[in-house]
Order: sequence, then C-alpha cells, then structure tokens
Amino acid sequence: MADLAGGDELAQLVALAQRIQGAMVERGLKLATAESCTGGLVGHAITEVAGSSDYYVGGIISYSNELKHAELGVDSATLERHGAVSAQTAVAMAHGARRRYGADMAVAVTGIAGPAGGTDAKPVGLTYAAVADADGELVRRFVWDSNRHGNKMRSAHAALTIVLERLDAPRG
Repeated sequence: MADLAGGDELAQLVALAQRIQGAMVERGLKLATAESCTGGLVGHAITEVAGSSDYYVGGIISYSNELKHAELGVDSATLERHGAVSAQTAVAMAHGARRRYGADMAVAVTGIAGPAGGTDAKPVGLTYAAVADADGELVRRFVWDSNRHGNKMRSAHAALTIVLERLDAPRG
C-alpha cells in the first residue's frame, strides 16, 4: 500500500478514482458507496474527477447502526452478533448500497478511526472494505496504526483499491 503521509494523500485517492472511472465507464457500469469510518472520503475522491457522474450514482455515510439498518438493510442480528466493524457488516453494507441505489457495483467501508473506540478484539485502526456486484462480493480486513486522519485516509485508499481489484478479477 502506498505511503499516504504528506500533502499528497488526496491526490493518491483521486488517482485511484481516475483509474476506477476509466474502467467503469469503459464497461458501462455504475458504482455506489456506503461509508462509515471514512465519513465521505471515498465519494469525495470519486467526485474530484471530472465526469464522475458518468458512472457514480452516489452513496451514503451510514455512521450509526440505525442508519446501516434503515437505509442499507443491514440485518440487526448481523450488527448485534458481529458488530458494526466486521466483514459481515461491510459486505451487507455493500449489497445494501448496490440494491438501494441501483448500481452494478457498490463499495463499503467500516472501521474504527480512533483515537478512542478500540478494544483488544477490535483495535483502533481495524477496518473492513467490501465490494458487491452481480458476481458476489469481496471483503478485506486491515489494521492501520496511524492517527484518526491517517486511518481514515488509509481506509478510503483500501476501499478504492478493492474496487479496482474487483474490476480486474477474472469473470466466470
């Protein structure tokens, strides 16, 4: 993963968004986002690229469990059993955003940005990024060791990277 320290953090996110845009537009696909710990950074990076409306339908910042359930359809039992910061919730958020916004693909990110909120089982910096599309889903787990800003930037980077990974995956 790229080092996101320094003043070019947003530029790195935008560069990823440009690559996503090229692939999505070329394939005629639409993308939606569901963000928690990144607070809209993924959508921000996407919309920094002129022409993003050709493929980006929009998204939601679902910071609370109530919004994850009400707006994205994340099952309350999933949230109770696994927590808001889990692979299961990230996948459910991605599927929910895809359905809700009529997108071909959706990316979701949920995590603990810090500086507080972590536990031994779920430390500060723990993040899950997931993508859902017609072929299923892909989810990745990360643990960052930065401050709140750094953790948010790295999480947004991971979310954009997993979209590219899914776009590059062989189709069956």
